[in-house]
Amino acid sequence: MSITILYVEDDTNLGFVTKDNLELHHYEIVHCTDGKMAWETFQNSHFDLCVLDVMLPEVDGFTLAKQIRKTDSHVPIIFLTARSLQEDKLQGLRLGADDYLTKPFSIEELVLKIEVFLRRSNTTSKPKIQDSDATYIGIYNFNFQKLSLASKTQKHSLTYREAEVLKYLAERPNTVIKREEMLKAIWGDDDYFMGRSLDVFISRIRKFLTEDSTLKIENIHSIGFRFCV
Repeated sequence: MSITILYVEDDTNLGFVTKDNLELHHYEIVHCTDGKMAWETFQNSHFDLCVLDVMLPEVDGFTLAKQIRKTDSHVPIIFLTARSLQEDKLQGLRLGADDYLTKPFSIEELVLKIEVFLRRSNTTSKPKIQDSDATYIGIYNFNFQKLSLASKTQKHSLTYREAEVLKYLAERPNTVIKREEMLKAIWGDDDYFMGRSLDVFISRIRKFLTEDSTLKIENIHSIGFRFCV
C-alpha cells in the first residue's frame, strides 16, 4: 500500500532533490511550495505523514502545523528548520509536531525518522501493550493503534509521539525509568534537546491524566521518571 507524504518546502532545488530521493524509497510525495497551498492540499487529500519547512511564504510552518492539528491529531508531523534556537524547536513540538530535523540534513536521516513514525514497533518489556489493543490506565481507555485516550467524560486524541511516550510509561508502572533509556528507546538519542522534547511530551500527558488523581508522573531528580499507578 502506497505511503503518501505531504512535503512543504519553498526552496525549489532542495524540494526537487528531497522529493526525488524520497520517491526512490517508494513514497508518494506531494510537494507544495507555500503554506497556503499546503493547507488547501491537506484538506482535500489523505496523507500518512507531513514534512514541513518552518520558514514558508503565505503561511509559515508553525501556523500550518496548528491548522493541521485542529483537523487531524494523528498524522505525524516532522519539521525541517534552519533555525537553531531551541525555543523555536520546542514551539513546534508544543503545536503538535512529533519531531524535527535541522538543515542541512541527510536524506538517510529523514528516511529513518519517517520509517520510525510509519512503523508500529513493539518494545520487549512486560506487561505488553499490543499496538492493536486497547488497555486501561486508571480510569482511561488507552488505544495505541487509534492514538486515543478516553475516560467516561473526556476523549483525547494523541499524536504518535505522545502515544509512544505514554505507552512506554504504562508498560513500566511504579518503576524508576532512566531518562537516557527512554530517550534512546523512543528518539534513538539522548542529547540535550531530545531531553527537552521529552519534557514537553511528559507535560502534555500529565494534563491528559488530570481527571484521575491516582495517576501521577513523578520526576526523579537526575535520574528520570516514575509512573505511579
